[in-house]
Amino acid sequence: MHPAAVAGAAVGRLAHHAVSGVVGGLVIRAAVKAAPTAKPAARRALVNGMAGGIVAGRRLGAAAEEARLKAGDLLAEARQQLGEEAPPPSAVGVEGHDHDHEH
Repeated sequence: MHPAAVAGAAVGRLAHHAVSGVVGGLVIRAAVKAAPTAKPAARRALVNGMAGGIVAGRRLGAAAEEARLKAGDLLAEARQQLGEEAPPPSAVGVEGHDHDHEH
């Protein structure tokens, strides 16, 4: 994979984790403080805030994935312009992929 594509993917993931972590942390902290004394209206507001955080995280994840795909498209177009053949996405090697989960 080209370094630019790797960098784009890394930046997207970092942004996603940073924003969702901050938003989630703030929402959770507020919920923990307010939960014991929360009235039904306040509880609904907390639940709605958490739902908003989840939605924001999903949108950010989708934006990061879109950026990664666009970077891959640009890389393939640049290779084509140079007369090289871009490997299909399924041809990406997984050598050195040794963390413990099943594929």
